[in-house]
Amino acid sequence: MNLVWKLLRAHLSPAQLIGFFFANLAGMVIVLLTLQIYLDLRPLFEGGDSFLKKDYLVVTKKVSTWGVLSGKDNTFSRQETEELARQPFVRKVAGFTASRFRVTAGVEIQGRGFATEMFFESVPDDYIDVNTDEWHFDEKEGVIPIIIPRNYLNLYNFGFAQSRSLPKLSENVIEMLRMDVELRGNGQQTDYTGKVVGFSNRLNTILVPQQFMDWANRTFASGDSNPVSRLIVETGNPADERITRFFRQKGYESEEGKADVGKMTWFLNVLTISVSVVGLLICLLAFYILMLSIYLLLQKNSYKLENLLLIGYPVGQIARPYRNLTLFLNGSVIAAALLLVMLVRNFYMDWFRAIWPEFTPGGVAVLWMTGIGLFLLVSGFHVLVIRKKIKKL
Repeated sequence: MNLVWKLLRAHLSPAQLIGFFFANLAGMVIVLLTLQIYLDLRPLFEGGDSFLKKDYLVVTKKVSTWGVLSGKDNTFSRQETEELARQPFVRKVAGFTASRFRVTAGVEIQGRGFATEMFFESVPDDYIDVNTDEWHFDEKEGVIPIIIPRNYLNLYNFGFAQSRSLPKLSENVIEMLRMDVELRGNGQQTDYTGKVVGFSNRLNTILVPQQFMDWANRTFASGDSNPVSRLIVETGNPADERITRFFRQKGYESEEGKADVGKMTWFLNVLTISVSVVGLLICLLAFYILMLSIYLLLQKNSYKLENLLLIGYPVGQIARPYRNLTLFLNGSVIAAALLLVMLVRNFYMDWFRAIWPEFTPGGVAVLWMTGIGLFLLVSGFHVLVIRKKIKKL
């Protein structure tokens, strides 16, 4: 062992090893830091609105003066929905189900009661952007879960409440309130309790579970027709030019601002992938440099290593110094990279919390498992290559 190490040490190039260390460290930090930032921000993007996960467009038909005067129908037929679903830029499509009965809701705030006529809509649960365990309706309980747009609350707080000297309400307070909801239609009238269970940034409507809507339309509405005037479309890239061309050709339009948010989402996804790819390329180049250095060391010592094999030294004993060297270098790189990522994370976490006070980051377990996994994968590959090279001697 000492003899093999002396042979190895005689031809070591500290400059090559230092170059490998820092090149590999740079690539590893880029990969692990990109992963950790994504993990930390994912709860923010997926907790309320699915910002990085999916892109949605709410599609309607344009309402024109001539269309109104001529009685033109602005609903989507089944054929039009199926045609839209077949487009290459569309992943899936669903229609909004509107309430075909009358709804009155009332609430009491500080002894003052408010009541208003309102409406309900529903979409399949896959399109809901609020994570809640209460999104179901039980006729026996008589509680209707409701999701309202977040901008409705802003309108109340900064418009209605301020002009009438009423208290401003937080989301938590709204979720504690109970509304008296009256449903009327088809010769029936029933009172229920409404409970706000979440706030949506994606859907600008008052949502109830699809299960409740189907039951209520059967109970309080006459007839089986259920025209669809709005569609929600999941698309891979809302910046796709084909969407604009198709909508212009068909006279469709999407809610303002949704495409811009989708473009930002797409850009962030591309940026994350691009940075990760660059980091992986740097790591691969650094690994190649290390393997090339090991190969050169083996080549320089090939004659002496052959003699050691001939006099009875086992392959494992001869490969051990080379193996230990690569394990030490790879372990040092992974340890330094994890340390640097944790230091950078502590810095940007304070910045994120200053912007989003309720920010809850992801954990670091995946980061550590990824670092350990990369160390085992790379080191195992290096050990196998070194052993195979020595065997060929």
